[in-house]
Amino acid sequence: MKKVSKLLKGLSKSQKKGIAWLVDPEKETDLSRFAWVKGSGLDLILVGGSSTSSENFENTARSLGKVAGEIPVCLFPGSHLQLSRHADAILFMSLISGRNPEFLISHQVLAAPELARMDLEVLPTGYILVNQGELLSVHSVSQTLPLSNEDFEQVKATALAGKFLGMKYFYLDAGSGAGFPVSPKVISEVKSTVNLPLIVGGGLNSLEKIRTAFEAGADLIVLGNSIEKDPGFLAEVLDIKEWYNLSLNIN
Repeated sequence: MKKVSKLLKGLSKSQKKGIAWLVDPEKETDLSRFAWVKGSGLDLILVGGSSTSSENFENTARSLGKVAGEIPVCLFPGSHLQLSRHADAILFMSLISGRNPEFLISHQVLAAPELARMDLEVLPTGYILVNQGELLSVHSVSQTLPLSNEDFEQVKATALAGKFLGMKYFYLDAGSGAGFPVSPKVISEVKSTVNLPLIVGGGLNSLEKIRTAFEAGADLIVLGNSIEKDPGFLAEVLDIKEWYNLSLNIN
């Protein structure tokens, strides 16, 4: 089994950067078209999304496991129904930016017994929705509002509470299809506050936005639709990652 915790902790400790691809099973992606994934330079593949349905989830996880090669596959579940043995790890998330008990703890309680029977690495993760006030599918499904990119203190306090509760990983998400990503100020403040592996996703649809997220302190950025629509975009993103990581070695 490929250790996702080792990957994330290694990135955070070394200040190197990683790239993850988020595959949404609800989009019924033809995974046979993604044979290029093996050896592509991706660091992680996430399976999941804002939907709470289990339809296609198992098949997608199984199919990705076959094409991933040495790239770890990690579950990014939208509910307790989205579990699979065909992965290496699971982001066991609590939506700490919201106050809906279903996503703070209820789905986690329902998932725990089955998860205990699976040979998956469990990563306790604080999941924080933060953007410019856009209401997207993830907010509709979770029945929560995002924190504001401008409210640095509230986002920092939320992350710090998650750390004190024992969460070891953090995911800042602007939401799929967001017009604006998580602000660099928020990324920087959260990273310096928790000093733990930080994943950032949502709205990262340009090279400039990706560079900004890396510079602000993101350890791993998550891409989705942009890769599916244009695999060439991934090559450009990986070049940025490589340049950044090489510059650390030089310095």
